[in-house]
Amino acid sequence: MSRPVLFVTRELPPQAQKRLDALVDVEVRQSKSTKAIIRSDLLDGVATADGLLCMLSDKIDEELLSAANPLLKVISTCSVGYDHVDTELVKRRGLPLGYTPDVLTDATADTTVLLALMASRRAKEALCIVHEGRGGFSLSTGLGTQFTNKTLGIVGFGRIGRATVERLAPFGFSKIMYTSRRPLHDEARKLNAQHVPLPQLLAEADLICICCPLTSETTNMFNKDTFSLMKSTAIVVNTARGAIVNQDDLLHALENGQIAAAGLDVTVPEPLPADHPLVKHPRCVVLPHIGSATEETRNAMANLAIDNALAGIFDQPLKAEVEL
Repeated sequence: MSRPVLFVTRELPPQAQKRLDALVDVEVRQSKSTKAIIRSDLLDGVATADGLLCMLSDKIDEELLSAANPLLKVISTCSVGYDHVDTELVKRRGLPLGYTPDVLTDATADTTVLLALMASRRAKEALCIVHEGRGGFSLSTGLGTQFTNKTLGIVGFGRIGRATVERLAPFGFSKIMYTSRRPLHDEARKLNAQHVPLPQLLAEADLICICCPLTSETTNMFNKDTFSLMKSTAIVVNTARGAIVNQDDLLHALENGQIAAAGLDVTVPEPLPADHPLVKHPRCVVLPHIGSATEETRNAMANLAIDNALAGIFDQPLKAEVEL
């Protein structure tokens, strides 16, 4: 009797890959590249798969579901976000959708703090000085800002947003504000955070951290109108999804002094071209989506994605399933 097929769209981190290679109850077919799978190879692979383990870069849409094996039993994405998945179509098909919440909270919050510090202390410009072999200690040039007695604004008060507050609060913020779909009184009380409307947060915050999911409501949320509400000294950090920020409007805000600096771990597209104006801008730090890029987190994500895929293939409840 043939074994069910699990199709995996990318090479996994070492520990999880070793586990995947040792599976005996399923036949693993895999793209062994560390880069995103070619679309035609994805469509070919899913045509005979009983389970699909995919990545954030793999678009799960009508084309893919039409090409998929009629007996496909589960889609497991190795990500906490699932904006690359047409959830309505997946629901109509009756497929469970697995994802990887919780395991990447700490790593992503750490990256948010990293970007906040780099942007506030003008680390990009400082590194350029070192790499170019110029300058040295100066009492009056290259000065950044610190967070003591400043206001922190968190857009999206979920797991990552709250973990970001836990890390940033010891830097001495005098006020912490957040905005979310609804007030989270118990969680906010523990962190001494105040729920406020978005316009108030934008107008008062010195550091604005974007930690919300990408939805129809948050797409393009940060645009010329929202940037115009901010302090000229404000710093904006995005570790959520690139499409939440209108990058042309962000560039305009930086170039015209509407805000002081920005830090981006997520962009549209990913990666941004090396000659993109935001990549070249001295007051914009751009990272290549490393929010969850630690050995511990990426292996945990991949193992949870494997767990979800195997559970779906063998008609068991998924460990982490999106409510469709």
